[in-house]
Amino acid sequence: MNIKKIKFFDVIAIISMAGIIAWQITDFFGGMFIFLLSYSAIILPIIILYIISFFETIISIIKRGVKNSKIKLIAHTIVLIAIIIFNLYHSELFKSKPILKAILRDDLFHHTLIFRENGKVENQIQGMFGYEKTYKGIYHFKEDTIIFSKKPYDNDFIPDTLLIDKYQNVIFMYKDKNGHFNKEIEWLNHFKIIN
Repeated sequence: MNIKKIKFFDVIAIISMAGIIAWQITDFFGGMFIFLLSYSAIILPIIILYIISFFETIISIIKRGVKNSKIKLIAHTIVLIAIIIFNLYHSELFKSKPILKAILRDDLFHHTLIFRENGKVENQIQGMFGYEKTYKGIYHFKEDTIIFSKKPYDNDFIPDTLLIDKYQNVIFMYKDKNGHFNKEIEWLNHFKIIN
């Protein structure tokens, strides 16, 4: 009877480990609350299984020792290592140094542009209910303009050329009908430079 119970919890640990790692790889489906609203039928059972398995593993180690809980302990260790690797991958540790940061805030989202020394740019978007997404692009400076060879967004919200206005400490996005940048600060037409 104990052998079947141990095997059952070993299987739960392995299934929940695979589910948690798959969830991490998908970048948590764009944010914790978005996940809860959209994907709860898929991921919620895996999270519940993982929590049950985690506490059962601790109890099993206390009662039966590490040797009898080896598979479950390995599964939970793999999850912890995956979390550490995932967080290191998304940290600033392995990225090029930022040389310019700017933010645009609207009612629903905050867009933070991070321009890096190596010519890469990130558009980190944070929104309601914990929504997070990062778009990556490639840029170069030409005097006071920023030209994207790959835009950090999937539509025309951010144009392929921006203007840096050091006097007003902003980056303007849009041009008028004559092709000149509109240098008047208006709602949603500029990023505020934050460093």
